[in-house]
Amino acid sequence: MNRPVEHLVLMGVAGCGKTTAADNLHRALGWPVAEADEFHPAANIAKMSRGVPLTDEDRWPWLESMRDWMSARAAEGVKTIVTCSALKRSYRDLLSRADGRVFFIHLIAQPDELRERMSQREGHFMPSALLPSQFADLEPLADGEDGVTVASRATPEETFDAILAALEHASTAA
Repeated sequence: MNRPVEHLVLMGVAGCGKTTAADNLHRALGWPVAEADEFHPAANIAKMSRGVPLTDEDRWPWLESMRDWMSARAAEGVKTIVTCSALKRSYRDLLSRADGRVFFIHLIAQPDELRERMSQREGHFMPSALLPSQFADLEPLADGEDGVTVASRATPEETFDAILAALEHASTAA
């Protein structure tokens, strides 16, 4: 795809570094950031807080609201960064229907590392007990999807450099 990227979606299971990467990209690019968690209705947050995984039916309105937010920003000529687990291809297909080119960056890390990161987070409703359900739902990026997979590096700065390199490649690839 040789169209410019208008929406970056940082995807992956909980604890993979979506928020940190989004903050770094925001500082570098100046694009506004939307945290998917902010789009969840209270019922979804309550469910996850109790350790109950969301169903597809719980997720569709949430995903649609993010897609609509991206389209509204595109109509204003604003490029965006979105953090969203986007675990299934069907979820990414829905998000890809936003106006403008949507590019996915799948951040990955080892399960033990993710559990450790999650245990150190403060004030987040997502318990590490839900990680197995996220891995069970995860469908990695497939051929034909517009995006790249970036493995977590030793530091957030090194991960950010890997993301920038992937974006550079995406913007020059035919």
